[in-house]
Amino acid sequence: MKCLAVLLLCVTAIAAFPAAQKDDLEADYEELAQKYLERFYDLRTGGPVGRKKNSNPFSEKLENMQKFFGLKVTGTLNAETVEVMQKPRCGVHDIGLYSTVQKDSAWKKTDLTYRILNFTPDLRKADVEKAIEKAFKVWSDVTPLTFTRIYDKESDIEISFVRGDHHDNSPFDGPNGILAHAFQPGNGIGGDAHFDEDESFTKNNHPYNLFLVAAHEFGHSLGLSHSTDQGALMYPTYPNTHPDEFTLPQDDIDAIQYLYGKSTNPIQPTGPTTPSRCDPTMVFDAVTTLRGEMFIFVNRFLWRKHPQVSEPELLFIQTLWPSLPAGIDAAYENPYTDEVLLFKGTKYWALNGFDIVRGYPKNIHKLGLPKTVKSIDAAAHVESLARTYFFAGGKYWSYNEDTQEMDDGFPRLIKDDFPGIPRKINAAIYYRGLLYFFSGRMQYEYSLESNRLLRVSRSNSWLGC
Repeated sequence: MKCLAVLLLCVTAIAAFPAAQKDDLEADYEELAQKYLERFYDLRTGGPVGRKKNSNPFSEKLENMQKFFGLKVTGTLNAETVEVMQKPRCGVHDIGLYSTVQKDSAWKKTDLTYRILNFTPDLRKADVEKAIEKAFKVWSDVTPLTFTRIYDKESDIEISFVRGDHHDNSPFDGPNGILAHAFQPGNGIGGDAHFDEDESFTKNNHPYNLFLVAAHEFGHSLGLSHSTDQGALMYPTYPNTHPDEFTLPQDDIDAIQYLYGKSTNPIQPTGPTTPSRCDPTMVFDAVTTLRGEMFIFVNRFLWRKHPQVSEPELLFIQTLWPSLPAGIDAAYENPYTDEVLLFKGTKYWALNGFDIVRGYPKNIHKLGLPKTVKSIDAAAHVESLARTYFFAGGKYWSYNEDTQEMDDGFPRLIKDDFPGIPRKINAAIYYRGLLYFFSGRMQYEYSLESNRLLRVSRSNSWLGC
């Protein structure tokens, strides 16, 4: 799979190539799109690929695909669309029900059996068994469903590792394409899950975590279709989420409970939701600039806002930085060192551009914060003063970036030095001469020069709302 930077270079700068190479690249992307739409959007045409909107069925199916993934609907091939098409994903199609669920797609029972027919050499047998068991538990934790492994007879859900054409009319395509597929409940092949042996399955998230892939496929085995919610487990593409931090999102909980009912647990489980750009209740975890772009962290996601692009892009944090945790506490950019520091609990990381600097994470107490501080609520770097302010628990510290020491006389109380600012701060940033505090769903615009609060407004105004 090509990385995003390479892909964008290939597509947006295609005019820089000689004419013959340009034609070859265009032909490659058209062939990719043709096969993608035939497989996942039921494109049925023997004619040539059309690049103009409404020129043939290709454009209509391309619009369907763009709408499903929340892309700009153009009906023509572009860099953003090709990028999505190149992502590793599930082999189940996206057409038809989309994110809706039909009751008649469910099993008529809640006690289900499964059997592992063979094992991948990528992992120890015990690791495969553990991943499969854990993947089923994702669904049994939120429903009355039970899953029992059997060994000596046919089960409801048969699990196998195969490659290429394995005689189910859905051949696999080799490495870094279709990772797996599963069939809706029913007799025979119904409910079965197949994993592409040409992929490399692991216990971590490099490249493809077996637990995450299996949990998605078992959603199909239970009757779920693909979801249009980017943060949902049932979203078609491989999730950039660390398996140790995975919690079943609310979109998936709602869908599976619609089919099978709620869990018998006295306390009903809930899951994370995917942030919506103009959600008035959204709370920012951290805000920072990075070489001219704005990054706003929310749970396991970030909004990436480029000054020349009208709408911000929603990404998993681990799409850009696979080794970083979700739920970043604070962040700031130091333009003198060309580094961005990210904080989570007692650890912090340094980025140089989009690369994590070697030797990190480090402990926040190395910065001079007392041992009693277990996490930072927010951080903001004031370039003109060469100072970074760290906020935690109603107090703040002033860090001298030149001497790399805390200033004397700190901590001080936020309420004393920043009148009108709430005690609890979720995020902060110094931007274009003003200090912005984010508390709950509100932002507070503060002038250090006049030492007064200028304006209070919704946080999501930073996202164009």
